[in-house]
Amino acid sequence: MENLPKDSFEPLKIENHQHEREKIAAPSLNFLQDSWRRLKKNKSAVVSLLVLILIALISIGSIWFSPHDPTKQNVAYTNLPPRIPGVTINGFNGTAIVGNERVDKYKQLNVPKNVNYYLGTDGLGRDELSRLLMGTRMSLIIAFIAAILDLSIGVVYGLISGLKGGRIDNIMQRILEILSGIPNLVVMILMLTIFKPGMLSIILAMIVTGWITMARIVRAQTMKIKDQEFVLAATTLGESKTKIALKHILPNISSVIIVQLMFSIPSAIFFEAFLSFIGLGLRAPAASLGTLLSDGYKTFRYLPHLMWAPAIVLSVIMICFNLLADGLRDAFDPRMKD
Repeated sequence: MENLPKDSFEPLKIENHQHEREKIAAPSLNFLQDSWRRLKKNKSAVVSLLVLILIALISIGSIWFSPHDPTKQNVAYTNLPPRIPGVTINGFNGTAIVGNERVDKYKQLNVPKNVNYYLGTDGLGRDELSRLLMGTRMSLIIAFIAAILDLSIGVVYGLISGLKGGRIDNIMQRILEILSGIPNLVVMILMLTIFKPGMLSIILAMIVTGWITMARIVRAQTMKIKDQEFVLAATTLGESKTKIALKHILPNISSVIIVQLMFSIPSAIFFEAFLSFIGLGLRAPAASLGTLLSDGYKTFRYLPHLMWAPAIVLSVIMICFNLLADGLRDAFDPRMKD
């Protein structure tokens, strides 16, 4: 066999533009980074997130920076209309119609010019804006505590039921069916016979049956994932059920849990508002969006702003949470098209 000389071969020249074209230009993204990229494309979800953060910061910050004391009564300044400095629009300039004539209520009651109530006062002379900030804060606190407890109980219950399967799963599901048949209002009335009306009784009434939906979703996702190859490999290698649940199953169903949590928070806010509206919620001097609605509808024909303000805030919070939950559901689903 004839050997070819070395000078018969020439090294291939790689052009720079070809080499650059073969490079991976886009950086690699993990699941959370890719989900955030998808979420940012959903303008309504991003705006809803910013609005919720703003509402939460303002309501929490009102603990230290409140316009007035939300629980202080001043019978000399009862049922004052809103007055915003520099605004001359009727309804926000401190005037109201009395006997078919528009009068300045602040001037009638000798309110100092440097004292303004931006949303007016209620029947006890309390600042409506301060009470609205307090009520928003209380409603958010109750909803978040109830949602976190629902999350904790539902995830643990669903993981155990889905991993164990068989007879244990059958018994646990029958328990869920029994609990889901109990109306929340009946549970609340029973709670009031044991506990005094307030935050504790509302939260307990929410979590008695509120975790059932989370448990069922987690169970369904667990049964779907536990037969996949990576879980079977971990089982073959001798991993315990607890480590499999925490290291393999829970991270893979975290997106579903977060979306369900976002949907459960507005439901808890509405449930608290409903209970407070019918008189089974917080007690004075504490306030929530439900108690403010309950007080405002009684004088809606004469002082409509006392009901409009908490109703608008409640509607905005619930709409923003639902839009954010829809955006998260689309962002966490890799099958969604960009």
